[in-house]
Amino acid sequence: MIARWLFLLMLFAAAPALAQQNVRVPVEQGGRAVQLAAQLFKPANTALNATGRVPAVAIFHGCGGPGQNTARMAGLLASWGYAALVVDSFSARGLKDICGRNWPTQADAEARAGDIDAALAWLAAQPGIDPDRLAVMGYSYGGGVAMLRALTAKPRDGAVSPARAVVLVYPDCALADSLGPSIRVRQPTLFAMGALDDWTPVSQCKTVIDRIAMGQHLVETRIYEGAHHSFDALGLPVRYLDGVGNRSKPGGCCGAHYGANEPAWKQFVEDVKSFLAKTLAP
Repeated sequence: MIARWLFLLMLFAAAPALAQQNVRVPVEQGGRAVQLAAQLFKPANTALNATGRVPAVAIFHGCGGPGQNTARMAGLLASWGYAALVVDSFSARGLKDICGRNWPTQADAEARAGDIDAALAWLAAQPGIDPDRLAVMGYSYGGGVAMLRALTAKPRDGAVSPARAVVLVYPDCALADSLGPSIRVRQPTLFAMGALDDWTPVSQCKTVIDRIAMGQHLVETRIYEGAHHSFDALGLPVRYLDGVGNRSKPGGCCGAHYGANEPAWKQFVEDVKSFLAKTLAP
C-alpha cells in the first residue's frame, strides 16, 4: 500500500498545474443532437508545437462508466503535456452501469463509435489543441468500440478518423467479429492486455490482429503477466464478478475476474507514455 502511494506521489510531484473543465460534446443520434458530458484536462504549455498548440487524447470508459482509472489517466496525460478529454457516453442516455446481464450488443457498440468521431471533431475545434496530433484511448467495452473505429475497413461517411494513434486497454475484441475476415489499420495502435484476463481475453485480440491484412506493422501489443481485467483499478483486490456479461463465454454470459495488479499498471503507464511520445511527436 505504501509503495503504491509513493509511486503515485512521484508521478504527480513534478506535474505542472492542471486545469480541469466540465464540457459538453454534441453527437448526432437518431436525428437529434445528444450532449455528452465530458471532462477536459489541460496541461501547462509543456508540449507545444510550432503553432502553440498541444496534442490531445480522447478517453472512452468501459461498461461501468467513467471512473477513477479514466480520471487518473487523464491527470497523467495532462502532466505529460497532453490535453485529455474523458467522455461520458452514458449519463446523457440515461445509462449508468451496463456490466450486468444488459451487456451492450454489437449494435450498441457500433452506434457508440459515433461518440469517438464527435469527440475528435470537438477536440480538433478547440483553441490551443493541435488537430493533427489527436489520439484515442478506450477501456474494455470502450476499447472495443475504439477498436471498431481503428480497424474498420470502411470509415464513417467516407472520412478517415483524424486520430493519429489509438490505445486499446484490455479491449472487448469480440466486437471485431463484425469487421469480416480482412482488416485494415490506418494508424499506430497499441493493445494493452492482462495475461490472465478472462473477461476480454488476450486470445480474442490475437485472433483479431491475425486478421489484419494491411497495416499490421502499425500494431503493438503489450501483455502484462499475472494481470486480470482492470489491472489499473488501484486498491481493488482481484475478485470474481459472477453476474457480469462476458462476450467470451457461450451466449455472452456470465462472470469474470476483475482487479488491480500494481506492477502491470506501472509498466502500462510507461508503455503508454512511450507510445504517445513516439506517435504524437510534432
